[in-house]
Amino acid sequence: MRASTRSGLTWQPYLVLALGVFSVSWGAILVRLAAAPALWVGAFRLLTASAILTPLALSRSGGELRNMSPRDLGLMAVSGIFLGAHFATWISSLSYISVASSVALVSTTPLFVGLAARFLFGQRVPARMFLGIALATLGGAIISWGDLSTSGESIWGDFLAVLGAVTVAAYFLIGRNLRRRVSLLAYVTPTYWTAAIVLGLALLLSGQPILGYPMQAYRMVLLLALGPQILGHSSFNWALGHLSPTFVTVTILGEPVGSTILAYLVLHEQPATLELLGGAVILIGICLCSRAEATGGRP
Repeated sequence: MRASTRSGLTWQPYLVLALGVFSVSWGAILVRLAAAPALWVGAFRLLTASAILTPLALSRSGGELRNMSPRDLGLMAVSGIFLGAHFATWISSLSYISVASSVALVSTTPLFVGLAARFLFGQRVPARMFLGIALATLGGAIISWGDLSTSGESIWGDFLAVLGAVTVAAYFLIGRNLRRRVSLLAYVTPTYWTAAIVLGLALLLSGQPILGYPMQAYRMVLLLALGPQILGHSSFNWALGHLSPTFVTVTILGEPVGSTILAYLVLHEQPATLELLGGAVILIGICLCSRAEATGGRP
């Protein structure tokens, strides 16, 4: 059900989204601090989060999970595959480009969600929300402009980040469909497990070591599981039950702003002028989409 005054959920989804954005803004920072291969970080992040959520899911949603239809289980598996692909590509991009550029490019997700909603599902995108999407995407392009004109490695990093945006868009669209009839825990737990298995298999096939990393890497993975994954992604999945997927993904565009600030404070990455300008444009886009969502697309 969409948030409304009648449902008593006028502001709660927006507060949950804010918590989610704050949590995922730490993702790129913790990945950098882990200083471990992308597949290993992604696999153990999801494995840890899944292990933490499983006892809670079995106690609160065990009956729902046991009675899940094969179709819904199949959709969760596909959603998990897209989520695993998202982490594999996005985390890899951080080895080639800056935190600000990587997070900005992966945050072009709403562009792909909006296009899919319009051309695959025939949904109308309000003019004001479309303008917000365009501005937010422009902000991401401004932030990453420097990378697009530099080395081949930077261009490869840009490509990986955009591929991460496409795959997470598919993940959110499937999640929106499932969250209309499936509880949060019953959805995220199998989905996270599927993504963890996908990344775990990729890690095994890559021949990279599974154990033997510094204790710092394990601490960062635990923080990634608790913060960006459980608090962040689960907040977004909860919000999908009350708000449109386009609006949810546009709001996530606040992540590059938060990550840029945190990268400066924690990693001492000095934000460039274009990164600051792009962040401001992104925030304007989010405000326009927020207004469009609140008014149901009316002027």
